[in-house]
Amino acid sequence: MAQFGIDPAPFTLTGTDIPVSPMAWGMWRFAGQGVEKAQHLVETALDNGITLFDTADIYGFGEEGFGKAEELLGQVLGLNPSLRENMVLASKGGITPPVPYDSSRDYLMRALDASLQRLQVDHIDLYQIHRPDILTHPQELAMTLDSMVASGRVRAVGVSNFTMAQIAALKEYLNAPLVTTQPEFSPLHLHPIEDGQLDQAMQHRIAVLAWSPLGGGRLIKPETEREKSVAEALQAIADEQSVSLAAAAMGWLMAHPARVIPIIGSQNPKRIADATKALTMQWTRDQWYDVLVASRGEPLP
Repeated sequence: MAQFGIDPAPFTLTGTDIPVSPMAWGMWRFAGQGVEKAQHLVETALDNGITLFDTADIYGFGEEGFGKAEELLGQVLGLNPSLRENMVLASKGGITPPVPYDSSRDYLMRALDASLQRLQVDHIDLYQIHRPDILTHPQELAMTLDSMVASGRVRAVGVSNFTMAQIAALKEYLNAPLVTTQPEFSPLHLHPIEDGQLDQAMQHRIAVLAWSPLGGGRLIKPETEREKSVAEALQAIADEQSVSLAAAAMGWLMAHPARVIPIIGSQNPKRIADATKALTMQWTRDQWYDVLVASRGEPLP
């Protein structure tokens, strides 16, 4: 039976000269670690071929504080400037704690300035709007993002958690290419497949960054019958190809023709390295669809 693999080569974000790795490393739980450990994590990701680093200004809010993940990464880069040369740095803004969203021009410009200061850099490679602000017209948001790019402080722009309609509305006004969208996507969360998000991304050549690719850890420690069924389907292919279940879950996402980029959320160096073994996987259509059927809980029509 024919197999298909995962392209391990970096690819360039649409309309830019920015090459990104096929997997990303996320910093949602990065804050609160010492600088030495933080540097080791960054180096581990780079050593394993991960060049796309995804953070956000709100990461750290709660236990450590708003901006603390960016601040820690900034300390690492301040001590080791050469690390920045090999990194595609992505951050997000637009959430004001504890809950409200603000994508107004005034707020986002201040948020960008603050992120640059915390990160100790003069530009961010990819700046993404973290959550859609219903009270900001897409034309205003587009003008803001275009200004960021024109200023040289941002190289490319994207969105996170936007609906298809919100993406379409923003693109209508945006001059700079919209290069990324970041939905929740895992073998347990199929919305991007079922609601057309991945089709829209392929249509417009928008890269898809998948957050929570392990279903918030539920694939590793399944409890419900559905979670157990999906984990068993993934474990079968994982055992066959001598990779972990976590790697198999990420490999399943990357096997989609949209070239999904899973965001590794682990802050454990061994698990970061382990996850990248997903790039070695080969899939048959039967294996891939077995996971889909397990997640849907019903046979294909």
